[in-house]
Amino acid sequence: MDDAIAFASARTLAAMVRDRKASAVELLDFYLARIDRLNPRVNAVIVKRAEEARREAARCDELTAKGQSLGPLHGVPMTVKESFDVAGTPSTWGLTAHRDNIASIDALSVERLRRAGAVVFGKTNVPVWLADWQSFNPIYGTTNNPWNVGRTPGGSSGGSAAALAAGLTGLELGSDIGASIRNPAHYCGVYGLKPTFDICPRDGHLLPGVFAHGDISAIGPLARSAHDIETALDVIAGPNALDATGMRLALPRSNKTKISDFRVAVMSDAETAPVDAAVREEIETLADWLEKQGATVDRVARPVDPAEAHETYIMLLRSATSAAPDEAAHARLLAARDEVAGRSDYFAWHVRANTMGHREWLGWNNRRARMVQDWARFFTRFDLLLCPTAATTAFPHMQTGERWERMISVDGTDQPTTTQLFWAGYSNMVFLPSIVAPAGLAADGLPVGVQIVAPAYQDHSAIRFAQLLEDQYRAFVAPPGFA
Repeated sequence: MDDAIAFASARTLAAMVRDRKASAVELLDFYLARIDRLNPRVNAVIVKRAEEARREAARCDELTAKGQSLGPLHGVPMTVKESFDVAGTPSTWGLTAHRDNIASIDALSVERLRRAGAVVFGKTNVPVWLADWQSFNPIYGTTNNPWNVGRTPGGSSGGSAAALAAGLTGLELGSDIGASIRNPAHYCGVYGLKPTFDICPRDGHLLPGVFAHGDISAIGPLARSAHDIETALDVIAGPNALDATGMRLALPRSNKTKISDFRVAVMSDAETAPVDAAVREEIETLADWLEKQGATVDRVARPVDPAEAHETYIMLLRSATSAAPDEAAHARLLAARDEVAGRSDYFAWHVRANTMGHREWLGWNNRRARMVQDWARFFTRFDLLLCPTAATTAFPHMQTGERWERMISVDGTDQPTTTQLFWAGYSNMVFLPSIVAPAGLAADGLPVGVQIVAPAYQDHSAIRFAQLLEDQYRAFVAPPGFA
């Protein structure tokens, strides 16, 4: 089988099975062989269920022979982020304490993908607690970026994006609270959708003993094509059985057919979180092209104050994740409150967010509610906001010190890696959908993605725009050495 097939879209792979140009078993074995050969260079796929997947692929082929199909992903080999429950496989979240946490049933999203015909044959790597823009942990080791193995693939869905970019899987499923889908998509040059909050059920994406899903977080697909993102969203979105008793999801489809139909605001930089020229220039080049295509482009309009939005997001984000530290770590944070009093840096916000009372949280949540309304007013004038996903291209592996102590170079000036969380939270804090699409390659040869933000429940508007960019401007490109 031609190696180029490794980088085909999921829709193309499904069509190959449907048209009997390849069997589901052949496609599965093809990807498994590539993993044996190439995965050691990136360490993206860290759990395989090959024999079970072969039985499922064979069942797909039996149905194909009868002229039947399970759905739009019939016969497509795919992997999912390690944190999703897949029956018979570990869900550790990179934590040694959960090394033996073997799922008994599939996460609802995984179940829906399999019902649509996908053959889930493995899982991909994550950072500890899903809490880094890198993907390394003491159980599975370090995942590398296929574009440069000395660089991070991003996180926390870093294994997902690396596997797609390296041509080791046909489709992926990730999760996102701090750009954990969008950041790896940017670093690895693939597509990743963080949907509108709570339209995709998170059942089966929890550790043992945890029953409540957190604020801000969402699950969504990653792919090599924006058309695959649309297909996967259609499959996984919708209420779970309990909510479906009285609710249904009816996302509006986009009626736009060309770039000139869109009114676009562009935000390529922010004083709150400076963006390196390598990324900024790709966003600006895209904006220039959009203007030439007849789109309405505004480079000045902003929905909310960036500085206020950044602080509010970090306070809500770190409040949402405050159950993660153990008691000893939490005690250290309590002890640090006096140390950070009056400060306005990431660590100070981190400490206060992890230790604040409910009354204070209500104040931050009220700020957010106001910003939700500000964004809604902004989107009466614009269809989309385009902005970076991160301040730089993929940075070198950094595995020592705390996350807020690590530095990256932005236009020659050292910046804390956590400053760029601004680009994760600007829209995510207020529950909006955004898709990251390839925008180009920087001078260092690494991918740059553009983040496309749409109004609430207008996920298909962002997806349609990404599809038009894919078809007319920039599509997925395979990294050298893997094609």
